Amino acid sequence: MSDVFPKWTNQLPLKILIGAGLVGSAVVAGAWYYLTPKYARVGYQPLQPVAFSHAIHADQLGMDCRYCHNAVEKSWYSNIPAAGTCMNCHNQVLKDDPRLALVRESAASGKPIPWVQIHKVPDFVYFNHSVHVGRGISCVECHGPIHKMDEVRHAKELSMTFCLDCHRHPAAKIRPLDKVTQLDWKWSQDPKENERLQKLHGEKMVADWKVESLESCSACHR
Repeated sequence: MSDVFPKWTNQLPLKILIGAGLVGSAVVAGAWYYLTPKYARVGYQPLQPVAFSHAIHADQLGMDCRYCHNAVEKSWYSNIPAAGTCMNCHNQVLKDDPRLALVRESAASGKPIPWVQIHKVPDFVYFNHSVHVGRGISCVECHGPIHKMDEVRHAKELSMTFCLDCHRHPAAKIRPLDKVTQLDWKWSQDPKENERLQKLHGEKMVADWKVESLESCSACHR
């Protein structure tokens, strides 16, 4: 009498176990990488060719972000200022400081300073700064308390979950347009009162400005 099952089926349980182990290992490895700060670049803080302190310029001196990043209200891209912009002040302030030698050279030669990019989303993600800034979303919502940083670091994960959470609840993040670059601004210094006012005014601004809480794939993946 011939066997009911082919001989190769004797090894089937072992093959299934090995396959399940490989798939499980791949899932764990993928989650370990893609769901951790390493992939999201949180904490990334490279050394820049010129030391620039946002804590001094934006916080202590109160400079408006748009003085340096002057395209942020009309472009998808938040530009890095040319050395000439820096020299508008530094031709008088610290004009001979050796720490600014590269800035002076760049202004004279026109050769850009090789700044290291810190905040970055994948190439398949579309993000428009002007759309967000023009609807009351402050720099701190994505970049963290950048006005307190001596050296800029990647403070928030900028993941799809991070973006969708804001898109689903824009009233919790939105603020008056004239407060967008006042990075430490709040409705109230009292946390509970600030939360109440944020909800009250936030929902009104979302309605008045017709803020679209887009969640479709094409909103960000174009």
